[in-house]
Amino acid sequence: MKTDLQLSTHISKRYNAELEEIRSLVAQMGELVLQQVEQGVQSIINLDNTLAVQLIKNDERVNDFEIKIDEACTHILATRQPAASDLRMIVCVIKVVTDLERMGDEAIKLGRNAIKINNSENNNRPFSELKNLGEQVTINLQQAIQAYVNLDVESALQVIKQDESINDEFDNISRLLITKMMEDPREIKNALRITWCARALERIGDHAKNVSEYIVYLVKGKDVRHSSLAEIKATLENV
Repeated sequence: MKTDLQLSTHISKRYNAELEEIRSLVAQMGELVLQQVEQGVQSIINLDNTLAVQLIKNDERVNDFEIKIDEACTHILATRQPAASDLRMIVCVIKVVTDLERMGDEAIKLGRNAIKINNSENNNRPFSELKNLGEQVTINLQQAIQAYVNLDVESALQVIKQDESINDEFDNISRLLITKMMEDPREIKNALRITWCARALERIGDHAKNVSEYIVYLVKGKDVRHSSLAEIKATLENV
């Protein structure tokens, strides 16, 4: 059975337009969430209150995208009764949008903690611990979004693979911050906030991995959630 996605052209031009609008809206939402994550990383590394405030305000736009896309998907399910690849695409979109919205929520945590640290007494040093983790997560999220736009399974698999490095970097940061708190009790409050930011970034990485797993499902028709990379590759070899 051939399971690769075949996005068909329908007799109804309106139906084609509705499906294309949904795909476009998800891509736009993804770019906005990526911008939020980038702003969140910069706001916490540079303790930039202005950027943090802007990030928090943009959360409403992310939520609006989620509502608009969910309504569009519900409309198609109710009026078009999609089957085969179209139904798979709608199911995938609903799941991807949920993960994107949660990434936006995690990015908000970066901005809020940046403001709290900036307004604290002990904020006289750069918090560079998050720089490498932030870069890794941002690159992975960008690749996941592009994999969705291009329906690129190979890129999606790369995102899944790179999530292991993100988890390792998070563990390294956690150990480093624990050491700093033990060495200097004055660091405890802000070090905890940086830990929470690191956790937020690690979760964004997890959501990017989820999006990539949905792409595999969308294109190949195989549900690879909760599977190791080796198991996913073995599954795809048998498709």
